[in-house]
Amino acid sequence: MLRIGLIGLVFASALTLSAAAEIVVKIAPPAAVVETRGVAPGPGYVWIGGYQRWDGNAYVWAPGRWELPPRPHARWVAHRWVRRNGGWVFVEGRWR
Repeated sequence: MLRIGLIGLVFASALTLSAAAEIVVKIAPPAAVVETRGVAPGPGYVWIGGYQRWDGNAYVWAPGRWELPPRPHARWVAHRWVRRNGGWVFVEGRWR
C-alpha cells in the first residue's frame, strides 16, 4: 500500500512540474520556413516538419527530419504554437 502511495506521489509531482514549466512567450512566432524534404531514407519514414522554437531570447528554426513511426498506423501531430495566457505557448508534436 505504501508503494502505491509513493508511486502516486511521484506521478503527481511530475504533473505539477510539467504544468509549472509552461513558458508563455509574448512575441508571436514568425512564419514557418519552407523546407526541402529530400528523399526519405527508407520505406515507411514520415516527414516531421520543422518548427520555430524559443531559446529564451529569440525564435530559432528547428529543422524537420525523417522518422520511423513507433507503431503501425501511427500519425504525427505537428508541433504548434497556441495563444494562451496573454502570449504564445508551445505544444510539442507527438505520435498519435
